[in-house]
Amino acid sequence: MADPLIITLGCRLNAYESEVMRKNATDARLDDAIIVNTCAVTGEAVRQATQTIRKLRREHPEARIIVTGCAAQVEPQRFAGLAEVDYVIGNAEKVRPETFIGLSTASSARVQVDDIMGVRETAGHLIDGFGSRARAYVQVQNGCDHRCTFCIIPFGRGPSRSVPAGEVVAQIRRLVEGGCREIVLSGVDITAYGEDLPGAASLGSLVRQILKCVPELERLRLSSIDQVEADAELMRAIAEEERLMPHLHLSMQSGDDMVLKRMKRRHSRADAQRFCQDVRQLRPDVVFGADLIAGFPTETDEMFANTLNLIDACGLTYLHVFPFSPRQGTPAARMPQVARPVVKERAANLRRKGADALARFLAGQAGSEVEVMLERDGVGRTRQFAEIRLPGAGTPGALLRARVSGHDGHRLSGEVLG
Repeated sequence: MADPLIITLGCRLNAYESEVMRKNATDARLDDAIIVNTCAVTGEAVRQATQTIRKLRREHPEARIIVTGCAAQVEPQRFAGLAEVDYVIGNAEKVRPETFIGLSTASSARVQVDDIMGVRETAGHLIDGFGSRARAYVQVQNGCDHRCTFCIIPFGRGPSRSVPAGEVVAQIRRLVEGGCREIVLSGVDITAYGEDLPGAASLGSLVRQILKCVPELERLRLSSIDQVEADAELMRAIAEEERLMPHLHLSMQSGDDMVLKRMKRRHSRADAQRFCQDVRQLRPDVVFGADLIAGFPTETDEMFANTLNLIDACGLTYLHVFPFSPRQGTPAARMPQVARPVVKERAANLRRKGADALARFLAGQAGSEVEVMLERDGVGRTRQFAEIRLPGAGTPGALLRARVSGHDGHRLSGEVLG
């Protein structure tokens, strides 16, 4: 192999950090390395990581296989016990250049995983872009201080810590100067941004500072947010900042108050509905997405019905549906489980409901004029994140106007204006 091979499993933040590792491994001349950046969100994710590692060893018998990511952080000995693995490194270690310099020597320790809960420094690594030519993802926060009963991620990512606003602005300015037209702010819990920084920093103040200091930035998006943490400045930015896109993805998880309580979430069903109503009043063109879990332990048919009808109650359009999977080491794994066939059936019902909601939204766009940023030949995204096919449109990165002519249930179709 000429260059290090990076296999990314899991979230956008992992993908961002894979680009950091790609640069560090290349600089350290780890040309024969395969780096597997794992996910720990479910037991199934860990199982898939193990399968991936074994497959890679069969296909690349001479390579050095380095395993990292949340699963490696939470269960280092599990991966150290695999004969296919050469090195296991933790989430803090994986973004440090010196880790990869060390791995290029014969004396490097096989397992390098420190206590992530002791990490306090902010993410200081910057890259020149991750995403398409037009869109880049910028990490502004890492870690989580909450303890939802289904989630192992705080133990893989450590405490919440924020990148100082000056560093964020500097990176975004560099990306925009390089031709990027849209930035997505990412992290594990980005609405917790600033709590560990001096002064009155918040996600809302960061958004304001970015848009003020980088006037050439045409589009700014937020990754998934916890609606209960939305600060007043963020609400004002939603109302007043035209360059902040009218699309919010919410960490809702359930529409039933008892399930939310057992999940140890910090919002109620009424809180979720109130947030969506308030934002819609501030920004009538906003579109909401949400994460929803089907079949959480103890969930009855009535409780599930409350989640199902939350889609209409909040006017949700884009759904990420997760059939509950017990994760060893979490309180939810010790709760009375819902039968697997029931979990799968409920997840399918949520997905069908979500597909209907998306189709209704897309149908409502017919005949409208939209701004589109092209991501690849003939395909782009509207301000509300709807994918649209525009045959014969310009080059990726172009911003153009189009008229919507129809949809196929998944994405819009239209024609370029002018």
